[in-house]
Amino acid sequence: MPLPQAPSFELLLFGGNGDLAMRKLLPALYSRDCAGDLPPRGRILGLGRQPLTRDEYVAMAEQGCREFVPHGNFDEKTFRQFAARLGYLRLDARQPADFGALRALMEDSPAEVRVFYLATAPDLFSIICRHLSEAGLATPGARVVLEKPLGRDLASAQKINAEVGSVFDEGRIFRIDHYLGKEPVQNLMALRFGNAFFEPLWTREWVKDVQITIAETMGVEGRGEFYDKAGALRDMVQSHLLQLLCAVALEPPASIDPDAVRDEKLKVLRALKPITHENVLATTVRGQYRAGAAQGQPVNGYLEEEGIGQSSQTETFVALKVEIGTWRWAGVPFFLRTGKRLQEKLAEIVVNFRSVPHALFPVSRGALTGNRLVIRLQPEEDLKLFLLAKAPGEGQTLRPAHLDLDFAEQFQERPMAAYERLLMDVLRGKLTLFMRRDEVDAAWRWTEPILRGWETSGEQPKQYTAGSWGPAASSALLAREGAAWHEES
Repeated sequence: MPLPQAPSFELLLFGGNGDLAMRKLLPALYSRDCAGDLPPRGRILGLGRQPLTRDEYVAMAEQGCREFVPHGNFDEKTFRQFAARLGYLRLDARQPADFGALRALMEDSPAEVRVFYLATAPDLFSIICRHLSEAGLATPGARVVLEKPLGRDLASAQKINAEVGSVFDEGRIFRIDHYLGKEPVQNLMALRFGNAFFEPLWTREWVKDVQITIAETMGVEGRGEFYDKAGALRDMVQSHLLQLLCAVALEPPASIDPDAVRDEKLKVLRALKPITHENVLATTVRGQYRAGAAQGQPVNGYLEEEGIGQSSQTETFVALKVEIGTWRWAGVPFFLRTGKRLQEKLAEIVVNFRSVPHALFPVSRGALTGNRLVIRLQPEEDLKLFLLAKAPGEGQTLRPAHLDLDFAEQFQERPMAAYERLLMDVLRGKLTLFMRRDEVDAAWRWTEPILRGWETSGEQPKQYTAGSWGPAASSALLAREGAAWHEES
């Protein structure tokens, strides 16, 4: 059962002066405070190794909110009210004594809900939880939020989950994947299960293929040492892309109860057909960017980035052909793609429907012959349904047209940013949009053989020019199935 929302809270933010806190978490909390959604009594305590006064921390938070609050909705007066909630404590997560100081600070806290948000490296998750337990801070009502990546393979993920689970039971662990908090992903389920006309078409009889893309124009951006140990498959596919695939492919749950939804996601993950050394070269493409241009400016290749080894084989691009072994999806290819230094920053889900069985009308040259649903997650959030309609004038030639659902235009309310929604769900104890432990295990069980297959094959990542859409082999992967990436169609 969801934990009840309380009239007061305290959120302890490990990594409180880090990039994620300043870019996403504090601006999200400020936005919800402005909207009146935060409980009336509550504090937010930043925790980090850097020695900062409270005033210095508030100044950092103000700078982050000014720059990153959505739609320029920053206001000095409302920030002063929000700043009254903020505090800071210097804390080294590896030093048990520092947790004694934290306990002393929290001894007289009246808050009903206590949240520990671990915006740190994953190798600190277990250490922090153990120290919280030893200091008596992991109270029965406390909740913990784990940022990705959760380990680097199945064994490390299971170890983290076991050690965190020894302190917090499963109903109080919130494994976050911010893509699940995006408005269009929520609307995907609403479209399928709240309307009569989509779900009957959401099967292998009518869906030709599905494409899921998360593309970035930036490179490693100072994260070279971390990224070189991870790569695109661990960093993006195992988490974000597989979660979006589950949102597209899951069966209708019996209810919107958290476990009912997550049970259906787990079934999708377990139904994924294996990719191993036997078929890895036929079903995957991995690439690494070389020098090129990004947003009109020359940029280095991956091997020239700071913190990257000169002989690194780490992939910065992955494309995969994935199949789901169920009656609904048998034979329908799901194409997943992610990469750095690509031509455009976007995240989208594209569902290509089959053509009508008999074409009555001529179609204009180059036009699609099947319908297409495009769910754009970033940079803007919208949904387009591409149709064929009669062109004006004489004759019956069809031309493409689309129905456009722009959330900003359609609804008066400003849509919540992903972290806004997810942070509110944490405070309210709603687990639906967070990954369950068995989901994480299933995702790693499917992903690991791909890593081993690449190692066994000995094939090096294919080079692609920064500012392109990745290696040419990515297009060939789809062409073999009679398909093309959305921007190439």
